[in-house]
Amino acid sequence: MNINTFRAFKSRNYRLYFIGQSVSLIGTWMQKTAVSWVIYTLTHSTFMLGVTLFASQFPSFLFSLIGGVVSDRYNRYRVLLTTQVASMLQAGLLAILILLKQYEVWEILSLSVMLGIINAFDVPARQSLVYEMIEDKNDLPNALALNSSMVNLSRLIGPAIAGLILEAWGDGACFVGNTISFIAVIGSLLMMRLPKYINKPHPKNVFGELREGLSYIKRTPSILFVLVMLALISLLVLPFSTLIPYYARDVFKGTATTFGIIDSFIGLGAFSGAIFLASQKPGANLKKILFISTLVFGAGLVLFSHQQSYPLALLFVTIAGFGMMSQITVSNTLIQTTVAQNMRGRVISFYAMAFFGMQPLGGLLVGAISKWVGTTDTLMGEGIAALLIGLLHWRYLRREKLKALRKKQMVEPVVVAAV
Repeated sequence: MNINTFRAFKSRNYRLYFIGQSVSLIGTWMQKTAVSWVIYTLTHSTFMLGVTLFASQFPSFLFSLIGGVVSDRYNRYRVLLTTQVASMLQAGLLAILILLKQYEVWEILSLSVMLGIINAFDVPARQSLVYEMIEDKNDLPNALALNSSMVNLSRLIGPAIAGLILEAWGDGACFVGNTISFIAVIGSLLMMRLPKYINKPHPKNVFGELREGLSYIKRTPSILFVLVMLALISLLVLPFSTLIPYYARDVFKGTATTFGIIDSFIGLGAFSGAIFLASQKPGANLKKILFISTLVFGAGLVLFSHQQSYPLALLFVTIAGFGMMSQITVSNTLIQTTVAQNMRGRVISFYAMAFFGMQPLGGLLVGAISKWVGTTDTLMGEGIAALLIGLLHWRYLRREKLKALRKKQMVEPVVVAAV
């Protein structure tokens, strides 16, 4: 860490957001861990873990574009406040269901679908509002990296707490804890002092604005490539997390605590990756970091996939977590620092579509393949896919470098001739 690591905290609104969201995210990861454990305990099926991921994230794929338009057309602050209250209600309903001990898998999946719809509107509004929270816009990359550190510190703490609570008090306590945690983020939003919202006219309808956003992405190759890369990673690699309960229970013969520990080590690696990015000086070569991070992610998964030693497995999954979060955070930063302000919500909705939309499809794919070739070989295949995607990025960077070199060679003779 250095003096650059926390420079975004100079903005009061961002400090409030960071504190409130940190508490809420710990609860969110407690709930995610508990849901995975409950589903796997009920079904003993890695395929059903993929179905659970599909149920919670595919609705975000379906509705995220509309969520992006809503973020650009209406007051993002009010949209975010509404989605946080709705998320609290969803968590409360899930807690009541689990505490009554009369639940079935389809009921948990239905509430997961509800959360996916809420997130479709939450993510574009939340990501776009971060820009407005930052007083010095040069601090935006730092704020986005700190966001990732927040997410992954909660991923480090949340599953570990969930594992202990699952064994000590049962699954219902995890869901109650998540419900209560939303008080922090809602309170922080109410304490913010943002500029007065000015309603702007929108002559185009929703579909017209969607087409406008898509045309903008097509005209901006740097954003388009990052979105394609992220979509491939989300489809083929990120669903590795759905297989972790299998490793905890069947490979390492563990309990809910083992599952929580493995998930926490993924979070430790991811948190380290986010802090690494937050410590980068302004002007760092993010495209190169994105390439290297993708390779680190893939290598970590390949090394973890067939590992029988628990300590070594924790080391390799930490490396994978580092590469994973660096890859995701840099993708987000490249988009946020490139996109035009009036297109921010819509472009972020495409980002959410690539990130959240492809994962549930990948979860179903990974679940099905694991039934066919086995879980360990499936996870190794995901690591190899990440390495191949990294090589694709290397090819793109090389082509961009050659283009820039040719352009420079074409300009220089003209300058000489003019002299």
